[in-house]
Amino acid sequence: MSEAAYPSSASVSEPQGLNQIERVVDAFIAPSKTFKDILRSASWWLPFILMVLSATSLAWVVDKQVGYDHVAENVIHQSPKAEDRMSSLSPEQRASSMHMVAMQTRIGAYAAPVFLLIFFAIYALILWASFNFGLGAQTTFWQVFAVSFYAALPYIFINLIAIFTIYFGGSAEAYDMKNPAGTNLGYYLPDVSPWLKALLGQLDVIKLWTLALTVLGMAIVAKKSITQSAVIVVGWWLVLVVIAVGFAAAFS
Repeated sequence: MSEAAYPSSASVSEPQGLNQIERVVDAFIAPSKTFKDILRSASWWLPFILMVLSATSLAWVVDKQVGYDHVAENVIHQSPKAEDRMSSLSPEQRASSMHMVAMQTRIGAYAAPVFLLIFFAIYALILWASFNFGLGAQTTFWQVFAVSFYAALPYIFINLIAIFTIYFGGSAEAYDMKNPAGTNLGYYLPDVSPWLKALLGQLDVIKLWTLALTVLGMAIVAKKSITQSAVIVVGWWLVLVVIAVGFAAAFS
């Protein structure tokens, strides 16, 4: 039989990976496919761009529809200690302080993409070190960085829900920059103590969705079990929850 009857190894094309749009779509409907593809390529630019667009859009909508002066007032109102400090100031001092808070809040909102990169870099470094040194995995930092971004794609819904709420039913007095969307119980209990509101705010449908995706993604790229991945990912998440609640209790 001639050799032409058998395809040579060179003529057999390797299966192509996912493109960036397919990766993003599969992160919602078939996340295992997205995370397995990260083993082929650790590209993360599209989810980052989508997050930047949604965060910047929310910052612009808040600027135009609410105003960062109102946002600053709300931030102060949510902190009894800050309200006490403001009440002890003269009218001129209070106006100057409120202007400063409003300006800082506005800058922070528009600079969110920079903070996003810094946060994800630190978060990915922690996960990378935990899996590689704690479980003996052989992941690269960029694989973990990509997992973090794709797993966080559901956060886009928080920004979109917040934008929708501002346009169709929200009010300047009710807008909470720290908890802008009604995806957790803390959103509906604005008058509870700051530490409890912080805790309820962490028990968020979108945040828990992201947490589950991170567990799955890290299990795949680190080639570890879901249980092993959950111990590390959920463990660090609990640390962040304790820090957030403790910070709210100490400084609010």
